[in-house]
Amino acid sequence: QVQLVESGGGLVQPGESLRLSCAASGFTFSRYIMSWYRQAPGKERELVAAISSTGSSRNYADRVKGRFTISRDNVKNTVYLQMNSLKPEDTAVYYCYAKRGFQHDEYWGQGTQVTISS
Repeated sequence: QVQLVESGGGLVQPGESLRLSCAASGFTFSRYIMSWYRQAPGKERELVAAISSTGSSRNYADRVKGRFTISRDNVKNTVYLQMNSLKPEDTAVYYCYAKRGFQHDEYWGQGTQVTISS
């Protein structure tokens, strides 16, 4: 069965860091574009970062560029989101997303809560 299992969320102070992980199984991970999305209560879901299947290309939302880094390990079938200099407005549920390029296949993780509060 297909699974995307997120971990690493939690409660931190402004300016601190967190590293999210998403462990994939049940599909050919190395063929999929991987992304992180987030959604706060009362706000639209937004794309945070994306990484190509090989890891050769990365894109970031303007709000996080320079603070967040997406990476992947195609041996461990895991995608990561390193989040530095966290701000209260980064508070959201963060979701892992897999998409096969030029195919209909797509999968979502269950989400992990990230809260930044003083």
